[in-house]
Amino acid sequence: MSLNHVRPWRNIYRRKSRQIMVGNVPVGGDAPISVQTMTNTLTTDVAATVAQVNAAAEAGADLVRISVPDAASSKALKEIVKEVTVPIVADIHFHYKRGIEAAEAGAACLRINPGNIGDEARVKEVIKAARDHNCSIRIGVNAGSLERHLLEKYGEPCPEAMVESGLEHIRILEDNDFHNFKISVKASDVFLSAAAYQGIAEATDAPIHLGITEAGGLVSGTIKSAIGLGNLLWMGIGDTIRVSLSADPVEEVKVGYEILKSLGLRHRGVNIISCPSCARQGFDVIKTVEALEKRLEHIKTPMSLSIIGCVVNGPGEALMTDVGFTGGGAGSGMVYLAGKQSHKLSNDQMIDHIVEQVERKAAELDAAQEAAE
Repeated sequence: MSLNHVRPWRNIYRRKSRQIMVGNVPVGGDAPISVQTMTNTLTTDVAATVAQVNAAAEAGADLVRISVPDAASSKALKEIVKEVTVPIVADIHFHYKRGIEAAEAGAACLRINPGNIGDEARVKEVIKAARDHNCSIRIGVNAGSLERHLLEKYGEPCPEAMVESGLEHIRILEDNDFHNFKISVKASDVFLSAAAYQGIAEATDAPIHLGITEAGGLVSGTIKSAIGLGNLLWMGIGDTIRVSLSADPVEEVKVGYEILKSLGLRHRGVNIISCPSCARQGFDVIKTVEALEKRLEHIKTPMSLSIIGCVVNGPGEALMTDVGFTGGGAGSGMVYLAGKQSHKLSNDQMIDHIVEQVERKAAELDAAQEAAE
């Protein structure tokens, strides 16, 4: 029996959207919410870009976006696509020909910006290239680059202007019988983004790509994204997400998964439940968790681990996790397996032993999953 069945107040009822394919990744409908990131290498540096794409994929990225600002980048993209396994989204601004070239190069999706891609005739050419090469499109509305006529109409970037921009381009795609598209309406302001996303969610059944653009550095951007994306996801809005950080793309993937895991929308790897530590702690909780996060990065199996410094909440948290450790006294603590007390363990053996227990449990869960399939 699922936890959500037992506790219905945990349920999130996702907005009903139609499903599209981005390469081999389904987006929308009842597909899992996919996690994206974007490379920050020069696209013309094929080796560096491939390395960054592969690192993001290893961290769990379902899709990776790559900027294609010039013809040399289009040429490089063709080589990059051959060397990676995740679908590539080509980021296109200003030059519609880059969109055509990216589709020809093997991109799985073209991200076009209504504010700078050009007139309808140029968009039609991009649509034709996308159709010819089985490529999806993302309409990427951005508050910082809205069309001039909308800024003149509304006076400033606002939710209504962003929704109108998106709907104008949806009309162009649909008038050309192209339906393999998703849409985003991003802003760096959480309130503006949330209002725009709510508006576009009501106006179309297209899959929605969520993001708070230019969110900031690792800490500030994570917080802003967690608030903005978290609230939208809680309302059931969003089929794919990208956390925009001034940081390593791998960090964006990690934060994206943590946001989804916190809402029970996606599960990957070890979910560590740990206390902030206090004078009652029986071991150094902070250093222990830091070490375990690094040592357990290779685990992809969804599972839970509780690391609690003392017996106030430790036993209770351990009851609900696959593996747990609760600090005690005299330099030792209690190991819990499947929610039950298992054995005492000295603090100096704790990290290695917990890693061993988690790896063993992950192997058991993987074997059970394979048997079920």
